[in-house]
Amino acid sequence: MKTIYMDNNATTRVAPEVLETMLPFLTDLYGNPSSAYSFGGRVARNIRESREQASALLGASPEEIIFTSCGSESDNTAIMSALNTGKDKAHIVTTRVEHPAVKVLCNELVKRGCRVTEVPVDRKGELDMDRYKESLTSDTAIVSIMWANNETGVIFPVEEAAQLARSRGILFHTDAVQAVGKIPIDLQQSAIDMLSISGHKLHAPKGIGVLYVRKGTKFSPFLIGGHQERGRRGGTENTASIIGLGKACELAADRMDEENTRVKSLRDRLERELLNRIPHSRVNGGGAPRLPNTTNISFEFVEGEAILLRMDEFGICASSGSACTSGSLQPSHVLRAMGVPFTMAHGSVRLSLSVYNTDEEVDEVIDKLPPIIEKLRAFSPFWKPEGQACASGT
Repeated sequence: MKTIYMDNNATTRVAPEVLETMLPFLTDLYGNPSSAYSFGGRVARNIRESREQASALLGASPEEIIFTSCGSESDNTAIMSALNTGKDKAHIVTTRVEHPAVKVLCNELVKRGCRVTEVPVDRKGELDMDRYKESLTSDTAIVSIMWANNETGVIFPVEEAAQLARSRGILFHTDAVQAVGKIPIDLQQSAIDMLSISGHKLHAPKGIGVLYVRKGTKFSPFLIGGHQERGRRGGTENTASIIGLGKACELAADRMDEENTRVKSLRDRLERELLNRIPHSRVNGGGAPRLPNTTNISFEFVEGEAILLRMDEFGICASSGSACTSGSLQPSHVLRAMGVPFTMAHGSVRLSLSVYNTDEEVDEVIDKLPPIIEKLRAFSPFWKPEGQACASGT
């Protein structure tokens, strides 16, 4: 049975070109880039090239790129750095729909005496900018707002938010893990101070990420050790993965037009056909600016986990929300923040595409998913046999 992979917001396949670029650094070119001899110096030159590739995708300078282990490390580093350099400032502004890498950290920091303000979103998942402006205070050390939501794909106005933070003398960080490679980013033209990337979201391997730190930004290392990354992140470089991430950034820049044309067209057709064929369904975040590859659809009166299990029988890979919270029976915190009705939030499925998805795969999902929903609803106490919702379930 062929696997139809539509969970690219959780992780992506390693691009063949990326793997090919990495292999020499797992075999012949294994020297330590910090070594004085030329065998290691060759590797150091390749790392510099990868830094240039990553900075080019972001519209940044190579010296503003710090290689990390993942997006979570980058997020943690940015927030902790701001607190450590913030002259006793202990207030963090974020949103109610952040990834756990930010949300759970902020919850932990509250226990340590920090104050956290979570800006709400509306029913379309868009940020309440009036509440955001009100949340900025003289005690705010950092604002951390994701560029695009991992569950709904809704894009936030981070550049506007960053300008507002800068006007108040506040550092601004964005978790851009889902946005990088899908929408144009030019950090030279923005007020963003720090930005996070995760390699495995853009067809690089797992275990590699980037933290962009604007030149001149006060910075406190999160991982203390050697002189690597100009003293900003200790530890011997993950050479092969750094090389792979550089190549993935180059590919992402080349494929961005395809993401916003062919992939978006696939997403739109998938979304449109499922809504037409399945009654009592809705797109979460529909009507808001969204990433071109992501749709989050709620099917009323069924359980999202049950839908995923039935889809898996046909080799279809999807998600009921963030991969970091899968397995939980609680509705997504993102959908709760958007005010999605309980009976719909529980039946939410996220389908996230990539450049490797095809028309034939979309056809297969369109063919298989409606009967799955119909069969599952037959077991729901809130769904009448004739296909109309019971009053008690509305």
